[in-house]
Amino acid sequence: GDIVTLEGQTIGQHHGLMYYTLGQRQGLGIGGLRDFGEEPWFVVDKDLSGNRLLVTQGTDHPALYHSALLASQVTWIAAPDRASALPLSCAAKTRYRQPDQRCRIEKHADGTIKVVFEQPQRAITPGQSVVFYAGDECLGGAVIEQALPTEPITMEKNA
Repeated sequence: GDIVTLEGQTIGQHHGLMYYTLGQRQGLGIGGLRDFGEEPWFVVDKDLSGNRLLVTQGTDHPALYHSALLASQVTWIAAPDRASALPLSCAAKTRYRQPDQRCRIEKHADGTIKVVFEQPQRAITPGQSVVFYAGDECLGGAVIEQALPTEPITMEKNA
């Protein structure tokens, strides 16, 4: 499939969407392109229906950041009755060795949760875990189903 910029320009081919992770920089095979700056490229999204890998340049591009996520398969470790205490303010991590990130957990009727962060988070990835903490105590975790962008990701339709 095509590797496409957020502006809708095809700049390469990918080898299967399943091989790429949101926020990924290495292994895209699109460095050093003419008419583009020297900033590195990052995976922003996967267009499953169009089999397109969406990319942008720049480590801090707004499209790499998300203000919230939806998660399922919630497991409470410290206190199984935490689910009844939602909404809950605590800290969370979406990546290994990430500093604690302040958030609020909200319960949905279908058993999933929405985690809203005080500050937008970089490259929240579906399929990865989000883990909740109160200080050094691990409260539990869940599997990320969807990252909710801080700014809607838009792509021009001239691809």
